[in-house]
Amino acid sequence: MTGREKSDGRVVPEGPRKRSPIAATRGGKATTDIERMQKAELTSETAERPLSPATSDEAAPVRDMDVTMEQIADEANLREAFRRVAENRGAPGPDGRTVDTVRRDLERTLPRLRRALVDGIYRPGSIRRVWIPKSGGGERGLGIPNVIDRWVQQAILQRLAPLYEPTFHPSSHGFRPGRSCHTAIAEAKVYVAEGRMWVVDIDLEKFFDRVPHQRLLAKLQLRIHDERILQVIGRMLKAQVVMPDGVVVTTEEGTPQGGPLSPILSNIVLDELDRELDRRGHRFVRYADDMNVYVRSESAGKRVFEGIKRFLEVRMRLSVNADKSAVSKPRGRHFLGFQIRPNVRKQRVELDVSSRTEKRLREKIRDLTPRTWGNSLRACIVRVNRYVRGWAEFFGVAFWVRGLARYADAHLRRRLRSILLTHWKEPKTIRANLIRLGAPASLVNAEIGSTGRPWNLSQRQSVCRGIRNEHFERWGLLSLDELCAKRFDKGLPSPGLNP
Repeated sequence: MTGREKSDGRVVPEGPRKRSPIAATRGGKATTDIERMQKAELTSETAERPLSPATSDEAAPVRDMDVTMEQIADEANLREAFRRVAENRGAPGPDGRTVDTVRRDLERTLPRLRRALVDGIYRPGSIRRVWIPKSGGGERGLGIPNVIDRWVQQAILQRLAPLYEPTFHPSSHGFRPGRSCHTAIAEAKVYVAEGRMWVVDIDLEKFFDRVPHQRLLAKLQLRIHDERILQVIGRMLKAQVVMPDGVVVTTEEGTPQGGPLSPILSNIVLDELDRELDRRGHRFVRYADDMNVYVRSESAGKRVFEGIKRFLEVRMRLSVNADKSAVSKPRGRHFLGFQIRPNVRKQRVELDVSSRTEKRLREKIRDLTPRTWGNSLRACIVRVNRYVRGWAEFFGVAFWVRGLARYADAHLRRRLRSILLTHWKEPKTIRANLIRLGAPASLVNAEIGSTGRPWNLSQRQSVCRGIRNEHFERWGLLSLDELCAKRFDKGLPSPGLNP
């Protein structure tokens, strides 16, 4: 292939050079930022697609629709919003009120909330910070709003979704109806099958914590003309955060994860990136802030990476994590829990789970089957079944998952045997129960002495012949291998590519 395959990322204004849009100037006005966003155009050319004068707004036509606060505060919309919030349950926010508490007072709260929204006097409360472990290490902060605020966010979402959803890029799969991680993976497989054997893996550093509020509100104001809606969203973005130790901190940037409105706001922000990548002719897949761009060579990948990095940092004021981003072959890269493996000899693209996913599976099995489990074995099996059923439904689409699933089944059975041996405690009881379950008495007496830890005993032949696999099947233990086989037969959904 000759010539440049992808854009080198240069930002070329049409006409005289302009100042960077949405500059953070002290004392500046929001209207100035909006005007700059309306006028600013980025142009770039690629080897696959010629230079196009179309802007991102022209590439995604705006529907003839206007959202008002009266529509959001409509009684039917609010009742539907509360129904969805109640379905999700969720923990209470800083005020301590649960979903059931709000439901009991719903008929009195609803008219007051409607008036507060229409009159512009509604004020969201604080957000409760909760830390959860990240799959790649570290912790991710979730912001849990009060139930009332989640209710209002859901009501806003139900009116904004029909306005924005039809204009989002088809290669954006995160938190969208009819799309999922599986549709994202299916689209990525198509690009690798086309010969794009290099991936530009972009990791946005703390994206949800670093979205510029002023820039997000300016983008919203391009499509939403009711100032009351913008004021409510702005107040939600700047809501104070109550930390686990009780300290209250202010929020100057970011969209707190944990509320119903956060996913669509993140898609609104990153849709500008999607349109820019599309205009440059790139083939990409994005799920929330996880994004891969597929190219045909390493040199093209390096050029693309530098161009995207410059666009994100200069134009969108977002940071790229250089340590976690990379230009490499798809195999070995973690994307939504999977890795893509091109099989050149068989001329097909195969899917496998990533090493990170394997590690998480092993850790979860240990958590679900502690050696000091104090409840019944059947209760432990119920917990395990719940997890393996969901795991197989998600990862069972991978071609190479069966080997890992068989290992997990064997490891699970050994850990359950260890739990049983722990429950039986005394060597005399262990020998009697194994013989009762069908193990040869001579073998049991030879292998089960007066000492030995349950974990070490759990792989002895006498224990395996006494506590056989058939017993676990009768006790209701599901086979991860069989579940993955059934899921693989269903295949991946259609990726929903552009025609």
